[in-house]
Amino acid sequence: MDAVRVALLRDVLAGTRWPQDARRFALALRSSVVPHGGGLLLAGTEAYEPWHLAAHLSDESAWSGLPELAPTLVRHRVAAGDPAHLAVGLGRIAAAGRGETVLLVAPERPGEGLLERVHDARRAGVRVLTLDGGDSEVGGLAHESLVVGGDDEVDLDIVQHLVSAAAGENGRPPAGGRHTFRDRLARLADRLTQPPPARW
Repeated sequence: MDAVRVALLRDVLAGTRWPQDARRFALALRSSVVPHGGGLLLAGTEAYEPWHLAAHLSDESAWSGLPELAPTLVRHRVAAGDPAHLAVGLGRIAAAGRGETVLLVAPERPGEGLLERVHDARRAGVRVLTLDGGDSEVGGLAHESLVVGGDDEVDLDIVQHLVSAAAGENGRPPAGGRHTFRDRLARLADRLTQPPPARW
């Protein structure tokens, strides 16, 4: 989703908690990975693989000058012949250690095997963040969570767009202090979507 669409989405959701909550969660994500030079492991459930969020975070990483945001997508099923970026299995979470971050996207309760791996990773010093549907055990594993329930006005896909865009905001300043084209486009989009000033 480009900067203009994200700005329009934020405008539509103005007055709800979602823009602010997404920024808070994105800040927690960024502060987890940037000081450690990366180490972001992105996992979903058996039924929900967050490949879309992986792609958006990779884009934000490139656009913002924050390579630490680029995730490793951890998958439940890896097939022979999968390309390297799609061939990382759940054993990667078991091997994670201090300084790494697991971002678990769980619209439904994950299987016990994944929960145990994430729990063990947390005990090994891994920071755990969750985008989830409100399962208490998932929330109990998280250092930081953002819950998207079935009764909310947005769904998990929309929240992932907000979070990934916010994670790339205020990245490292470009060399020479100049703003990138994307920075200028985002500011323009924000201005274009603001309501006109009141006239008396």
